[in-house]
Amino acid sequence: MSLQNLIEMLNKQKLVDGMVHSQAMPKQDVVATLLHKQHEVELLKFIAKQSTTELSSYLENLPLEDAQKIWHMIPPERENDVLWELSNERRAELAGDRQPDFEDSKVHVYALVEGRLKSLPISKRQDLDGAKPIWVDLINSSKAERLFIGAHFGVELPDPIEATDLEVSARFHIEENDDIHLHSNFLSDRDGASKSVPVAFILHDGILFSLRNEELAVFRLQRRRALTQPNYVTDSVDLLLDLYGADVEVSADSLENIYAKLGVVGRHVLSEAITDQEAASILSDIAEEEDQNGRIRSNILDTQRGLNFLMRGRLLTSDQISDAKQILRNIDSLNSHTAFLFDKINFLMDATIGFININQNKRVNQLTVFSVVFMPINILAGIGGMSEFSMMTEGTPWPMAYGSFFIGSALIGLATYVLLKKFEKRRFKKTD
Repeated sequence: MSLQNLIEMLNKQKLVDGMVHSQAMPKQDVVATLLHKQHEVELLKFIAKQSTTELSSYLENLPLEDAQKIWHMIPPERENDVLWELSNERRAELAGDRQPDFEDSKVHVYALVEGRLKSLPISKRQDLDGAKPIWVDLINSSKAERLFIGAHFGVELPDPIEATDLEVSARFHIEENDDIHLHSNFLSDRDGASKSVPVAFILHDGILFSLRNEELAVFRLQRRRALTQPNYVTDSVDLLLDLYGADVEVSADSLENIYAKLGVVGRHVLSEAITDQEAASILSDIAEEEDQNGRIRSNILDTQRGLNFLMRGRLLTSDQISDAKQILRNIDSLNSHTAFLFDKINFLMDATIGFININQNKRVNQLTVFSVVFMPINILAGIGGMSEFSMMTEGTPWPMAYGSFFIGSALIGLATYVLLKKFEKRRFKKTD
């Protein structure tokens, strides 16, 4: 709905309210109350359908009285986002001294002071005034927050998920204003649950902007190093390279965990025997480790593309090129490990499936022995059911006749079973 339609709705409501108050009628207060509630419901439905940007635009352009009416009906959980997109003048008119804050998001701003990264406390947008950072790290930021921070520093900040949904060829590029964009996936391995988290990087005017929706061990490690070690980084590009290097280290740690878990699985698989239930559990564990190994390989290849892009674009100094080459050598080493793990996973999976086949063959063999043992008994049972059997046992009491028949059948079955076992043992001895 356009601003003009909203103005017409508000004017119509004012007209109806005026008519009700100007006319004398029974239960006028009750009618006015019901009408007021009806208008509120109509406006609430309208507000629910509008985006934050649209609501902010309406509040900016409506007369103050109408804007205040709309503002007081905005749900509390949406107020902060709307405040981010309002001008200071209209915000003061509607919300007084209230300032938009970084609610569920975390914004970390770091400046380089005497060779160390110094964290600048940021809770309101006024805290950014006068800041000269080399790193702005945004976690779970809303569109309004990205727009404000981007406008403050003169850069457009994208949604990290939308950025990494681009084709691989479009993830690493240089804009016309010389801004460098890199969109990569980083490994998150928390509480045994491994996944890829998209991260968008932008190098603008000597500042590294990183945007993601989750906290990552890579970034915590980088912050700890840069805050405690002097001269660990000298500029924003150093920060970017160190983040990629830390991602490779985290991937190496995850590969070590996979080695350990597969070692436990391997000892179980190579035991004398495993049940079908144990085999099913082992296959589940193997599939989980295979998925994590594949995710690690994908992420480090993504890192490799980013480093190659920086080197091809002649965007690094000689020292930074040396650091990038070392990271690439580490990636090559990890690639060989992931390839070995894939082979080991395939071996363990084949061995587990082999045990399942052995268990199935044992059951089939048991059924075969069972059927062979009862084959002569079935023949005798067929004969026993014929009329000739009655003629053959004529003059013999039937309990004795059939009792002898059952005993004879049991002896024949036992003899057949013993002969099969002897034959099987002899066959195994020849095989050995």
